[in-house]
Amino acid sequence: MVSIVASHAYAQDSGPVPADGVYNMLVGTYTAGKSEGIYVYRFDTRTGAATRVSVAQTVNPSFLVVSRDRRFVYAVNELPGDNGPATQRGGISAFRFDAAQGQLTFLNKVSSDGNDPCYLSLSPDEKYLLTANYSVAADPGGSFAVFPLQGDGQVGTSVLTVHHEGGGPVKGRQDSSHVHSTVFSRDGQYLFTQDLGADKLYSYRYTPGDSHGPFTPTDWGYMQQKAGTGPRHLIFGADGKHAYLTSELAATVSTFDYHDGKLTQVQSLSLTDPGFKGAVGAAAIHMSPDGRFVYASNRGDANEIVIFSVDPANGRLKKIGHQSSLGKSPREFAIDPSGNWLIVGNQNSDTVYVFKRDQQTGLLDPTPKQHFELGSPVDFKLVSPS
Repeated sequence: MVSIVASHAYAQDSGPVPADGVYNMLVGTYTAGKSEGIYVYRFDTRTGAATRVSVAQTVNPSFLVVSRDRRFVYAVNELPGDNGPATQRGGISAFRFDAAQGQLTFLNKVSSDGNDPCYLSLSPDEKYLLTANYSVAADPGGSFAVFPLQGDGQVGTSVLTVHHEGGGPVKGRQDSSHVHSTVFSRDGQYLFTQDLGADKLYSYRYTPGDSHGPFTPTDWGYMQQKAGTGPRHLIFGADGKHAYLTSELAATVSTFDYHDGKLTQVQSLSLTDPGFKGAVGAAAIHMSPDGRFVYASNRGDANEIVIFSVDPANGRLKKIGHQSSLGKSPREFAIDPSGNWLIVGNQNSDTVYVFKRDQQTGLLDPTPKQHFELGSPVDFKLVSPS
């Protein structure tokens, strides 16, 4: 039953299954080097082959989100970065998407109301777009911002910006707040914002009709994580009863039980094996379409995808394998809607690899079926062309 529910939920995210098995694959990048912006490929789920269709020029679109009807694509413009002026704000860009032709058309751009926007999410009713402003600089510090969406797909200026305070013990990484993701619970009633700098998972009620604004803090406010772990990305299982978190600095994946807006941590597993001495950096986390496996990327000196099986009885994880990303800094990756392939971008190697998934074991074939070069590939979204 878990597999059926999970498959249904994830299929809806990508749209109807194409008759020929070919999806649009949008790739977000960093543009300081060889890249120009957002790339659109045709991705064939039968063969794992990717064919470039178009590119939309925009600065540092390092995270993307696609509207449910697949008519619009939203991208962060992650600025100013490590070396830019703290006075510079990042941006959010909106594009119209012709899914049949694989073409993006720029609509508008607004300030992200913070520095270094690195994540986007849509509210369950798609009235609002949210971004996590990581903020390398202590001033303005980490925040999340909320933007109304217009009927023509354009993004309005922010109606709410929430700044977090505090930091953690890891010098240079936790000197101030660093909000890294904004994630809604499956029931659509709560928002969780993961703060890498403060080691906290903040929680808010989604109250779109409230006169005080669309988000209000919960009575409990946040869930404290172990000092120095650096919580980064959170996902929910398809049934909404369990959640999984990567903590970047500790290179761990934690499991939570979820009930009525509250997360209860029940497990934490290391991404590395005992004795590993190199640098680490947990990043993305995704679940297979059938809900049976969880995958997480680990950068630093590890540069691999770590594979976990999910216990259908209680949501707990068991580490079952590792797979080298065959490059440096696998920041993000995606599992295609068919579940046949895992696509990973090596940000610092300018390469994308396509690994065959064994849907029964969850493991990846160590010899990728396809690979191609692309400047600083980061984020991947697969959507139906129809």
